[in-house]
Amino acid sequence: MSARYQFSGTTAVEISAGIESGIRTGALSPGAALPPVRALAADLGVSPATVARAYQELRQRGLLVTAGRHGTRVRPRPPVAARRSALRPPPLPGARDLSRGEPDRRLLPPLGPHLAALAADTGPSVSYSDAGVLPELAEVARARLDADGVPAGELTITGGALDGIERLLGAHLRPGDAVAVEDPGWANLLDLVAALGLRPIGVPVDDDGPMVAGVAAALAAGARALVVTSRAQNPTGAAVSAERAEALRALLAGRRDLLLIEDDHAAELARVPLHPLAGATASWAFLRSVSKPFGPDLRLAVLVGDETTVARVAGRTRVGAGWVSTVLQRLVLALWSDPAVDELVRRAAQSYEQRRDGLLTTLAEHGLRAHGRSGINVWLPVPDETSAVTALRDAGWAVAPGALYRIAAAPAVRVTVSSLHADDLASLAAALAHAANPTPPPGFPT
Repeated sequence: MSARYQFSGTTAVEISAGIESGIRTGALSPGAALPPVRALAADLGVSPATVARAYQELRQRGLLVTAGRHGTRVRPRPPVAARRSALRPPPLPGARDLSRGEPDRRLLPPLGPHLAALAADTGPSVSYSDAGVLPELAEVARARLDADGVPAGELTITGGALDGIERLLGAHLRPGDAVAVEDPGWANLLDLVAALGLRPIGVPVDDDGPMVAGVAAALAAGARALVVTSRAQNPTGAAVSAERAEALRALLAGRRDLLLIEDDHAAELARVPLHPLAGATASWAFLRSVSKPFGPDLRLAVLVGDETTVARVAGRTRVGAGWVSTVLQRLVLALWSDPAVDELVRRAAQSYEQRRDGLLTTLAEHGLRAHGRSGINVWLPVPDETSAVTALRDAGWAVAPGALYRIAAAPAVRVTVSSLHADDLASLAAALAHAANPTPPPGFPT
């Protein structure tokens, strides 16, 4: 707690460095409250303006957040490397962990055979001048995107979806600019927006994707970028429907002041049609990652977009990381080209759909309406997240509190279904029903 942390420093730089050190070591835990500006200034013998500058610098870097009357607090997931024990407490013995949001490892395609084949035919080493996007990978990627109605555009490769989004935002926006993001939305994206010093504007989401009125309101509030999850939205499972895509395209048509970013992270695992918005605005990008269907360690995403946007991303990559490993590109190309891998991914997608739909159906039998149109997560609204998470923990289930994913959306919990079995559904649904509708304590006798 901050009350036990020894703050120090006589300048804004020293004070902010001390607070960052406390966050990094875990002495200031996520969510910890910091002293009011005037109180800390009095303790340190400095002016309130000095403390205010230190707090402002940390807020701009995404380490702190102002929570209204609750004061200034450490962000739930501050963008600074911390001791892992401080970020994730050990799970209770015997608890089933449904909080991680990861695919079932048992359903991922084995990489060994393809790695062995690559090792047997490595060829000459790639030189710095020759490295970049492999033409054969680009050709297959374009064909796969074209099959889903995504316009060809220019193409490059990034180190995963979030890496691509970071490069896109960095290429078009500056600290202080506003970004329209889904609410609830991907926790990593919310953290990234904070770390870049950008201002998030939450856009409400329903099962069909970002709501048109919410996007219109964000545009009116000055949003310079809009990030949309095409399918398997994290945490709600939303997927942009044909009708919603048509309405959003009409709203966005021809805008030259907005960067449109689409994230199709689930790709082949999403068993709903893709309805892309790509090309609706002058500046746009569509990202498709390989991590969900083929394995989280495969940090690669295909990025297509308008010529200027892709050129900015590719140019920034060239003067930084340089390129995504051609060994990794060749591995992904081998996986895409293997019919047996296609079949494994198809079975995995079907399995996730069965688990997700099974949980939704069982919850409906308890009178609960949860959300999960696609993907590996189910989003269940609850009256109080803390009591719900605690009740589920006591029942042997670990779920993610919705606060990690919300800006102004209503409380909820996220349940990852990837490790569920059919015989888990009844007991899990009963525990979720109890958590969502806890029995009130008995009143005092009269």
